[in-house]
Amino acid sequence: MPIRLELARIVITEITNQHALILREVNGNRELPIVIGIFEETIIERRVKRFEPPRPLTHDLLCNAIEILGGKIQDIFIHRFEEETFFAVLRVVHGNELIEIDCRPSDAIAVAVSFDPFLPILIQEDVLDQAIALSIEN
Repeated sequence: MPIRLELARIVITEITNQHALILREVNGNRELPIVIGIFEETIIERRVKRFEPPRPLTHDLLCNAIEILGGKIQDIFIHRFEEETFFAVLRVVHGNELIEIDCRPSDAIAVAVSFDPFLPILIQEDVLDQAIALSIEN
């Protein structure tokens, strides 16, 4: 059963120059850190603050292309965790079909926060458990 997450905070560690998103379980207390790149962090932070760029950015291009082609982004689904790497898909409804587009979670979340309200961010429960267990070990 998928668990719904929400963006709790964006963390920038200046000492190591690492950026992370902290996702929190909507109806629970578990938190999940995801390390991301500086570009994705910048985009996500600006979108959360509702900064509107003067021209469409890459994530806007993707959203616009999906919409023009008759699709609607339903949600983001983080479905796998291997070798400390998360795997996600953008789930797009097109007619009666559900299409899953492979992507990095950071890119998917950048798309999710481009909508008002934000698109749902879902994670497979065993993936959440596995990632939390690994973070506790480290």
